[in-house]
Amino acid sequence: MAGESSEPAQHPTEGHAKGHGFWALTVGAIGVVFGDIGTSPLYALREALHHSRGGGSNELAVLGVVSLAFWALMLVVTLKYAIFLMRADNKGEGGTLALMALGQRALQRRSVWLLGLGMVGAALFYGDGIITPAMSVLSAVEGLKMAPGLGGLPDLAMPAIAGVILIVLFMVQSRGTANMAKFFGPLTAVWFLVLAALGLFHMRDDLSIFRALSPHYGVEFLISNGALGFVILGSVFLTVTGAEALYADMGHFGKKPIRAAWLGLVLPCLTLNYLGQGALVLHDPTAAADPFFRMVPQFAYWPVLLLATAATIIASQAVITGAFSVTQQAVQLGLLPRIDIKRTSETVAGQIYVPQVNAFLMIGVLILLAMFRSSTNLAAAYGIAVTGAMFVDTLLFFVIIKNFWKKPAWQAWVAVLGFGALDVVFLSSNMLKIPQGAWLPLVLGGLLVVVMWTWARGTEVLAAKTRRDSVPLADLAGILAARPPHRVPGVAIFLTSDLDATPVALMHNLKHNKVLHEKNIILTVRTAETPRVQEQDRVTSEVLNDDFKKVTISYGFMESPNLPKALAVMRKMQGLKFDIMNTSFFLGRRSVVASATSGMPLWQDKLFIFLMKNAANPTDFFRIPPGRVVELGAQVTV
Repeated sequence: MAGESSEPAQHPTEGHAKGHGFWALTVGAIGVVFGDIGTSPLYALREALHHSRGGGSNELAVLGVVSLAFWALMLVVTLKYAIFLMRADNKGEGGTLALMALGQRALQRRSVWLLGLGMVGAALFYGDGIITPAMSVLSAVEGLKMAPGLGGLPDLAMPAIAGVILIVLFMVQSRGTANMAKFFGPLTAVWFLVLAALGLFHMRDDLSIFRALSPHYGVEFLISNGALGFVILGSVFLTVTGAEALYADMGHFGKKPIRAAWLGLVLPCLTLNYLGQGALVLHDPTAAADPFFRMVPQFAYWPVLLLATAATIIASQAVITGAFSVTQQAVQLGLLPRIDIKRTSETVAGQIYVPQVNAFLMIGVLILLAMFRSSTNLAAAYGIAVTGAMFVDTLLFFVIIKNFWKKPAWQAWVAVLGFGALDVVFLSSNMLKIPQGAWLPLVLGGLLVVVMWTWARGTEVLAAKTRRDSVPLADLAGILAARPPHRVPGVAIFLTSDLDATPVALMHNLKHNKVLHEKNIILTVRTAETPRVQEQDRVTSEVLNDDFKKVTISYGFMESPNLPKALAVMRKMQGLKFDIMNTSFFLGRRSVVASATSGMPLWQDKLFIFLMKNAANPTDFFRIPPGRVVELGAQVTV
């Protein structure tokens, strides 16, 4: 049904995966890609058994829950993501926004509903980014309750300890994680091997647990529980939270290393652990209260507890880094205003730090810990953001199959209806958690969608307004040729969003300073619908006349703009002679005023103005030498 991308360009990670680099990428993927799903055994089975009739004392409940967990891993992670969705890559990159950009390219136009889906997927990812660190770290710290030698700790101590760990984690983000990241893969691999060992050790408690590998028990369990079975599915889904990371992190490691890590280590270890937990509960029904930590022998309790805590910290780090990456993509694709994005490594790709997002996530995580206080309470809020994001991926997948791979419509419908039905079942079961806390990621996601839609729509309205009020550049060039102004030596670069319209800064320079530089470059920065742009395609130019040259600098949505570096490339390849430290950059500083007669409601106008005022300074964002920038203002209504 599905085919590979019609553009066979190989992503760098795929080439690097050949030979000795393959296993290094595979181990790296274990730490980054599978950190979240690797911490699910700490709480997933416990929550599902907690909601089932009879809990651990009901044999069918145990067999049914383990069966549903196993088949969720097979259908959602293995079939949907590892086999099918990973084929839909955007020049090697995956993730909701990469898929949205690929869909836009396939349709060859800007689709409003595709844009909307991308916004929803990105917004839900932020919701997941707040809940995952709180849920993962707290579930590991709760193991202290049964730790030998402590004699029990008060319940309030758990969220406090988790909060301290997470505060430290967020505080070190600004220093970069390149040095620590090399330990993530090996440490997480050890964690998965421990999961497998614990599972194998307890399978002997009741070997009949192997019956759970048959889907028959899962179906029978759901039928016997009736409406309650639908609720239990929401808890079973906790076993696959983090599955979307297979797709989102594809660009960092490549398809083959991720698939090898999943099929060769992660899936077998998770399966063995869930079978071991099930066997333990069949043998001792009281273990259903906390099957994971009940599996751990006393002599190994503290090492396993520390390893579990380290694994949850790594999982949290992966989510935080993912939020930084999504923010960078959203800014480049025009879904968010310019945000201060710092690189923490000059040699490791993708090592970025976004201070505003880091602070937003930290505050959100601490609020969650204060509100819910236990992983059981947090489980009610967990899952709905992930299921929503997965459903968005499925809808976008339809566009790729039909419009990018050019497959028959019936094949696209089969894929969407098959995977979509699975997503809807899990999404609906998680919707039942709304009164218990699932409303939180939905409200957060809704607010973020409003912000992104306001920014995208406001930018469009402002561009149209500016275009209507501007003089066409070709007309201005004709006027200046007939009536030459006073000339000053040097090069002037005018930044604009529309190469065919005269930049506001140029008009003000002519009107107030009454001068024109010897050489004038009208420059625009464009975001491509691919993750990266090759250096030879970075800069394109067009000579308008002796006075003006129009230049377009292109960046992929995974790249950060650097105008001086791009202009150096232009100088080298196109022979334009100028010294960047003797060049003036003219920026138009627009003062936006709300208007009830614009294309947006007044409240949205005010929100857009607020976002504009708080956007990062273009001088810093484009890395222009501050001493070479001249800003000229104008008032515009929206």
